[in-house]
Amino acid sequence: MAAHEAMSRPGTGRRRFLGLAAAGVVAGQVGLSAPGQAATGREAEPGGAPRPGAGIRPFRIKVPQADLNDLRRRVRATRWPDRETVGSRTQGAQLAKMRPLMEYWGTRYEWRTLEGRLNDLPQYITEIDGLDIQFAHIRSRHAGAMPMLMTHGWPGSIVELLKVIGPLTDPTAHGGRAQDAFHLVLPTLPGYGFSGKPTKPGWNFPRTARAFHELMMRLGYPEYVSQGGDHGAILSEVLAVQQPKGLLGIHINMPGTVPDDVLRRVRNFDPTPANLSAEEKRAYDRLVHFYRDGFGYAAMMNQTPQTIAYSLTDSPVGMASYYYDKFAEWTDSDGEPEKVLTYDEMLDAISMYWLTGTGASSCRLYWEGAQSGGGPFNAVSIPKVPVAVTVFPAEIYPAPRSWGERTFGNIIHWNEVDRGGHFAAWEQPQLLAEELRAAFRVLR
Repeated sequence: MAAHEAMSRPGTGRRRFLGLAAAGVVAGQVGLSAPGQAATGREAEPGGAPRPGAGIRPFRIKVPQADLNDLRRRVRATRWPDRETVGSRTQGAQLAKMRPLMEYWGTRYEWRTLEGRLNDLPQYITEIDGLDIQFAHIRSRHAGAMPMLMTHGWPGSIVELLKVIGPLTDPTAHGGRAQDAFHLVLPTLPGYGFSGKPTKPGWNFPRTARAFHELMMRLGYPEYVSQGGDHGAILSEVLAVQQPKGLLGIHINMPGTVPDDVLRRVRNFDPTPANLSAEEKRAYDRLVHFYRDGFGYAAMMNQTPQTIAYSLTDSPVGMASYYYDKFAEWTDSDGEPEKVLTYDEMLDAISMYWLTGTGASSCRLYWEGAQSGGGPFNAVSIPKVPVAVTVFPAEIYPAPRSWGERTFGNIIHWNEVDRGGHFAAWEQPQLLAEELRAAFRVLR
């Protein structure tokens, strides 16, 4: 990750948040005439009151039935490959796993169920830096709730965050305390879901981080925290490097901590250095596995996203296999994501990409990141902004605290939990919610 400009900010301490008055939100009944088309409607404050000049428009999803019919037709017309020649996942998504999942997708899966859940949320679109950013904004009913920007990754979307909305915004209904409540802002990354698709290069992580900070300011949150895994973790780290006024701290569940000298050895597939601690050796070995055996998808998107884009745009089964392979590799499931995610949950996530036509545009964020060098696990120097980390055991690599202490100067929370993987909010929503409550308690 390249160095990014920094802005001065006051020191952090115990903060008293003065949010907007909690109010019910009624989203405008605004439909879509085609997947990914921006909704239009009256400008409104997410609390329901007009906000002149804010450019915030209520948003509602309605995918045309013709697109759902076409999806089923394409799935049923699949030209299937031969079965893999090994009895393991080492050649990728296995035919015996894909065929029943795709049969379900082509016959019984109901997109309208997810569409209804999403439309029950207060959703909006606003133009920032020339691009439409779609987001959900869920206000807690509890006074003094802390505003939190929470960002998804790839191959994710707001779908992977739905299970944490209740525990975070209404903790008393989920085993928590009212004083641990959050107001949630869940933006969709540029080129993903129902946000706009960039038509020119430049929508990289620093630019997206600045846009999301502007979103928080536009919503009336002068102070907030940021959370994420995968791309959301990178964005939170970039925000902490930029240090915009009002960012109180970040929580990440895929931290960038790998020292440069270690990363060089990893990328060369060198033997595990003898001078590493047991925790560092475990992280090193997992990183070698990732870069040697699991990096092909990222290399494709880093270098030639347009090449894979044709398959992701034209073949639903091609798209599904590409994403399913990551569900199998990155969930805490011993390679069988069906143990932790239902067919409907996996297909909700995949259908979001298919029906919005974002297989290509979502890939390009990898390309954008690659242009500045670095990588998702490179150590990111964050000397001042408070950083909280939760390490999930099936994450791509389990970051050791010793590496974190070399790059994060103000660690306010570091915990290794006993279950969960890369998709923390999706796999272990209650556990992640508990971690976030504990992590940010000192910043309230």
